[in-house]
Amino acid sequence: MLPPDPIVVTVALLLLGVVASVVPLVPGGAVSTLGIVYYWLAAGDLATVALLGFVALGVFIVAFDLVGGAISAQVGGASTKTTFVAAVAGIGLLFVLGPLGALLGVVGVVFSLEYLRHRDVRRGLRTAAVTAVGMLASTAMQVLLTVSMLAGFLLVVWL
Repeated sequence: MLPPDPIVVTVALLLLGVVASVVPLVPGGAVSTLGIVYYWLAAGDLATVALLGFVALGVFIVAFDLVGGAISAQVGGASTKTTFVAAVAGIGLLFVLGPLGALLGVVGVVFSLEYLRHRDVRRGLRTAAVTAVGMLASTAMQVLLTVSMLAGFLLVVWL
């Protein structure tokens, strides 16, 4: 049996990275970076500058994934305690209800705790809404960046 073509394996990992960027707790940027590093090791014809650029982008995507929800909650006005409790609730509900449960759990906790903190429904709703929009925007940005990695790889390899 012939070994798989490095380009095929790399493109498959890059596509998996795009899909993984939509799934909470699955690091799409890391999967995409793994594909690039695999190609560099297997084929050896990727320039070092390109490799470093792709790895830097992958690290940025992973970091963005880790802090995107927390940043949106903080921007919305949530306290650090609220952000932490919401993150824990989101992770717990992810395993019970999937990605929608994680989103609803985080938004529900942010609203509840911020309402209790300020005794203001509007302020709680605003903070929860900003958190929800931020989480969705974070996911959209991760998809865009992993697609950019895929496109960039195809351009570097085939041009």
